[in-house]
Amino acid sequence: MIYLKTPEEIERMRAAATLVSQTLGEIARWVEPGISTRRIDTIAREFMRDNGGRPACLGYHGFPGALCVEVNDMIVHGFPSDYELRDGDIVGFDTVVEKDGFMGDSCYTFAVGEISPEKKALCRTTKESLYEGIRACRVGGRIGDIANAVQTYCERRNYSIVREMCGHGIGRSMHEEPEVPNYGRRGIGPVIRNGMCICIEPMVNMGSRNVVIARNGWECSTRDHKPSAHYEHTLAIINDEVEILTTFDYIHAAITDKFI
Repeated sequence: MIYLKTPEEIERMRAAATLVSQTLGEIARWVEPGISTRRIDTIAREFMRDNGGRPACLGYHGFPGALCVEVNDMIVHGFPSDYELRDGDIVGFDTVVEKDGFMGDSCYTFAVGEISPEKKALCRTTKESLYEGIRACRVGGRIGDIANAVQTYCERRNYSIVREMCGHGIGRSMHEEPEVPNYGRRGIGPVIRNGMCICIEPMVNMGSRNVVIARNGWECSTRDHKPSAHYEHTLAIINDEVEILTTFDYIHAAITDKFI
C-alpha cells in the first residue's frame, strides 16, 4: 500500500532530508586518500546525533554502519571497514537519517584524489540519469516513466543498469511502497500522485549489469569487478509539483574543486 503524506508530514520529512544532505556535506570534507571508511562512518553517525537525528541504517536488520560504503566495484550495502581510501578510488556513501519520526535518504559517489576519465564519465552519467528520472516524474504519470528515463539515458551511453536493487517510497519507514526501478517501460507501474514521497537512485555499472551478493547477505558488487556509481535524492510530490527534498549543495560547498 502506498502511503500518501500530508503537507505537514512532508514538512517533517524536509527536516530529515536536510540533515541527511548536511551529513553528506560533512563527510565530503573527509574523503581523501588514507582515511578509513570506518572513520568516515563514525564521523557521519556523530554528526547525525549531534544535530538531532538518528542514523537509521545502523542496526537495520543487523546492518553494522550508519553508512552504506561503495568503493569502486561495490554497488550498494557495503560495510564500513578498516579499508583506507586510495588515490583514484570512487566511493559512494548511501545513508538514511531519521528525525522526528520521518526519514531522509540520499547517496553521492565521491572522487578520491585524481580519478580516471572513465570513472569520472561513469559518475557524471549516473548523476545526470538521476535528474533525467526526476524530470520524468510527473503527477498522473507512472513509475515506469522514471525507470525508462534512467535506463535509456545510461544505456545510450553504453553503461548498464543494476536490476536487483531499486529506489523506493519513503516516509516514517526507510523503505515503503512503491518500488522505483531504474529500468522498465514507460506507462506502467503505479500512478504518480500528490502526497507520494519516493527515492530515485540509479546504480550504474561501467561493465556488465551482473552482480554478486556476498555471503553476509548485504554487500552487492559487480561480477566483473568494474566500477559502479550511485546517486540518490528524496522527492515529494505536492501541489502537482515534484520537489527534491535532499540536495547536493552542501557537498558542493565542501569540495568545490572536486565536485563531480
